[in-house]
Amino acid sequence: MSTPIFSNHGCRLNAYETEAMKELAEQAGLKDAVIVNTCAVTAEAVRKARQDIRKLRKANPNARLIVTGCAAQTEPDTFTKMAEVDVVIGNTEKMVGATWQGLAADFIGETEALQVDDIMSVTETAGHLIDGFGTRSRAYVQVQNGCDHRCTFCIIPYGRGNSRSVPAGVVVDQIKRLVDKGFNEVVLTGVDLTSWGADLPATPRLGDLVMRILRLVPDLPRLRISSIDSIEVDENLMQAIATEPRLMPHLHLSLQHGDDMILKRMKRRHLRDDAINFAQEARKLRPDMTFGADIIAGFPTETDAMFENSLKLVTECDLTWLHVFPYSAREGTPAARMPAVNGTLIKERAAQLRAAGDAQVSRHLAAQQGRAHQVLMESPTMGRTEQFTETHFATPQTEGTIIAATITGQTEGYLLAV
Repeated sequence: MSTPIFSNHGCRLNAYETEAMKELAEQAGLKDAVIVNTCAVTAEAVRKARQDIRKLRKANPNARLIVTGCAAQTEPDTFTKMAEVDVVIGNTEKMVGATWQGLAADFIGETEALQVDDIMSVTETAGHLIDGFGTRSRAYVQVQNGCDHRCTFCIIPYGRGNSRSVPAGVVVDQIKRLVDKGFNEVVLTGVDLTSWGADLPATPRLGDLVMRILRLVPDLPRLRISSIDSIEVDENLMQAIATEPRLMPHLHLSLQHGDDMILKRMKRRHLRDDAINFAQEARKLRPDMTFGADIIAGFPTETDAMFENSLKLVTECDLTWLHVFPYSAREGTPAARMPAVNGTLIKERAAQLRAAGDAQVSRHLAAQQGRAHQVLMESPTMGRTEQFTETHFATPQTEGTIIAATITGQTEGYLLAV
């Protein structure tokens, strides 16, 4: 082994940063190393990271094993105490070229085993924009990192720090380069995307960034935005939804729950009616809009009636793509000190939410029969519609192209098209 092995855990943003680390490691000339980029969103995520580390050490007994990511930032001692681990580096350090140069120069005896600084002291976004992460058809651009909010269940701000934004000009320049390379779709990503701009001069909003991208990069066929907090959506973003066909009609909403009392105990900034009103307004502006959403099952103190409010929210907001999370206590968060729901009940409620989500997907797929879509091909026989619906073709198409297609049927959770 000489080329470093990278193992990524968790979110799309982590995957983006793993690609950036690959570039930094290559530039530094790092050899014979295994790098694990961890996730801290749940206790289960940390357990899986530890399990992965043990497997990777067994498979690569002579490699230098480096652990980084959100779990390394929030609980570095967990990993420094593991016999399999040589070095632990934080979320800031992992994006700095000097860190990788130090690792490559002299690992034994010279490199500190623990390199994790105070993430809350970071005030700028690391210069780790990369060109071309994603498939041959879709690229991801990180425009924001960190979070200023303190939801009672969430450990992520302590792994990512406070919110920092990439200036609009830098984002636009990168997207121009991606379009020049042939990418037909760009996805804007971040930890708390709708907080973009709050730390920049004149405090622009996400809608301003979206409108600027679409105006200054006219050759970009499709723009997507990833998970957003609906209560923070600004007027320009609503205007873009209403008037810009190149902004794809699919929004993933950070809802988390459908009961007002639980939302208050989560320290969320919206109520259930806010979520319903936003979904209705967005769909009024863009009738083909679809929604995904994060929903937590079994948050502490959740009663049957409170859970029913979450279950009803699935149809009241007409959500299609659900990400259901059984509540998992994270040590150090306020929610971990609240009265817990029985674990078996949490699993049952999560299963009910997933079943509701499956029913919504089936409704969505059935409604597409006979409709025309523009499908971005991710492989010769699979692509995604404007609403991010997986679509399969019997005849191979050119990967990365946008195909005009008619939906002929559905099967096993995806569409069929010609």
